[in-house]
Amino acid sequence: MGAIPDTLAQRACDLAAPVAGAVESRSLASDPVAVAARGAGSEPSRPVDARLARDERFMRIALDEARAAERFDEVPIGAVVVIGERVIAAAHNLTRTHTDPTNHAELLALSRAARTLGVARLVDAEVFTTVEPCFMCAGALLHARVKRVVWAVRDPKFGGCVSLGHVLSDERANHRAEIHEGVCADQARELLQSFFRKKRGSPEGS
Repeated sequence: MGAIPDTLAQRACDLAAPVAGAVESRSLASDPVAVAARGAGSEPSRPVDARLARDERFMRIALDEARAAERFDEVPIGAVVVIGERVIAAAHNLTRTHTDPTNHAELLALSRAARTLGVARLVDAEVFTTVEPCFMCAGALLHARVKRVVWAVRDPKFGGCVSLGHVLSDERANHRAEIHEGVCADQARELLQSFFRKKRGSPEGS
């Protein structure tokens, strides 16, 4: 038997490019989970502030991917796979471009991350996506054994994590992921609303 492979975190340090410097933290008022953690009448703790700032930093990369999707006339959804402080892979929706209903941002980002690291299970990974994953993507996230999933806005029509189901947190499953929502929600919501406003106003409506 060969030598035991390095951990995914070690591989990430070797293979992935570093993320640009941290950006300023936004108000905790936009993050209901952080607000709850803060507690009434008390100042937010430094760990909560640091985690929120980190989540926003990576979500902004996902938002950049979502904007790229819009330029391809795709529904503006973006996703990134992160291990530690490194972005392993980033992707956006390409269902129309590739005429493939499975080309969701999360699935493409997972596939790229797995190929980059040479593993099928991304046990140290966090996934940041601008919209709550659908059932298909949530299932793939479970299969990849990611440890945490963060999204900006819920998807009341297709969301498989809290809106229509609880794939990532169902106790019957053989893996569960930590979930967190509401990060950079205003920006993600505006991207989606603007995209569909334009679609409704276009002559073809497509």
